[in-house]
Amino acid sequence: MTTPSSPDGFAHSGLRTATILVTAYTALSLLTVAAIAVLSAVAPSLVSPQAWVRGVIVAATSILTLVFARRARRAGARALLRLRIVLVVILVAVVGVLLFVTLPGWMVAEQGVCGLLLLCAAVLAFRASPAGPADGR
Repeated sequence: MTTPSSPDGFAHSGLRTATILVTAYTALSLLTVAAIAVLSAVAPSLVSPQAWVRGVIVAATSILTLVFARRARRAGARALLRLRIVLVVILVAVVGVLLFVTLPGWMVAEQGVCGLLLLCAAVLAFRASPAGPADGR
């Protein structure tokens, strides 16, 4: 049995919290696609083609990120490595989008929140030590 103060206890607790953060990111991403669809019908000036593309891509990758986070919680070192890589790549993509893609103001705020959720998840994932099977399947 591990205690919260032990490294394995932190790994479990930290990855659990990271998974919760990634779940929130996924929910926000899916809600954003729904908002884009609704706004396209009622206020098309608030939606751009870039918003559609970015929204759908973020929603799809958020689902994959959630799968990786759940696997990292139970599968070990390789799964944790995959999660770390994906979180860094997506964080770089979020920053790149915020700097170089013109999005509606509401979506810039949404992307900022997504970036913050992912940054916190990444910090926790990088602090966690792998636990469980070494093959990471």
